[in-house]
Amino acid sequence: GSAYWTRGMDMVGACNLLGVDVMTGHWEFTYLDEEVIKNVGEFKGEFVAQNVKVREEALFDYRFADFPGFDEDLGRAFKPYTIKEVGGVKVAVVGQAFPYTPIANPQRFMPDWTFGIDDGSMQEVVDRVREEEKPDLVVVLSHNGMDVDLKMASRVTGIDVIFGGHTHDGMPAPTIVENASGKTLVTNAGSNGKFLGVMDMEVKDGKLQDFRYRLLPVFSNLLEPNAAMVEYITGVRAPYKAQLEEELATAEEILFRRGNFNGTFDQVICDALRKVNDAQISLSPGFRWGTTVLPGQKITMDNVMDQTCITYPETYRREMTGADIKLILEDVCDNLFNPDP
Repeated sequence: GSAYWTRGMDMVGACNLLGVDVMTGHWEFTYLDEEVIKNVGEFKGEFVAQNVKVREEALFDYRFADFPGFDEDLGRAFKPYTIKEVGGVKVAVVGQAFPYTPIANPQRFMPDWTFGIDDGSMQEVVDRVREEEKPDLVVVLSHNGMDVDLKMASRVTGIDVIFGGHTHDGMPAPTIVENASGKTLVTNAGSNGKFLGVMDMEVKDGKLQDFRYRLLPVFSNLLEPNAAMVEYITGVRAPYKAQLEEELATAEEILFRRGNFNGTFDQVICDALRKVNDAQISLSPGFRWGTTVLPGQKITMDNVMDQTCITYPETYRREMTGADIKLILEDVCDNLFNPDP
């Protein structure tokens, strides 16, 4: 809720306080493009995304030409990579933003930008970084999703590790993908702060020699909260506290959104859509996000916002033929289960 009302700025402050060094993008792009530029500008770390380009027709009168990450010659809206010194090791971190942004979300929010997986461009960036920067490690920070990361790792050479997101998979071990010139480690670390992925790497003679990976579960009730972060969160939520803490009902069973097909919170949402809109059928996108509500726990407006709050939250009723419904469901199945991600 507060992310929606502050247009993402609350999370920028939290990332700065947490000390996030590097990030790439996904839902950030569903704010207006000028808000994205403003938020990235306020972020104290570095925002990298090699696959976000400025449309050719927009380059002639680009509104964000003075943004530091913009590269007019290559048409990139943001920096493609950054170099970090970690434990005496030179690490290149390349960004890969969510490739399907204008397909999954309204194009009108980012009319001047194009996205896409762009394997060819990724290979060019990795090759150039290897040649010009001479790093000991090349890491990709990706929001492709696990399946797309696995395929990209098989096609693009020269990447040591891909730390991925989007599909919220809590992977207990990285997948080792072989490609034309070596191997790439691919992993995801869940969502909603439920896990912390920790990879220790041994680097000798400019190459990755060995690694140890742990997917650490985060038991928030056993950890002492950071005082500065508690103060920050309390301050951000203060203007919306009454609205967020409004109690709506009590959960009779565990409420979650996790499965590809359905979850109990999905069912509550779909039932509500049918009742309020007087509809025979209700369709909800299978978002796998939000925090869980336990049996006996009060369901607050905060919980509802947590599950439903996007920047284009219209719901509507329309008449559809059976053929149209079948096409939609076939298309969704093709997205989920096509052997080629």
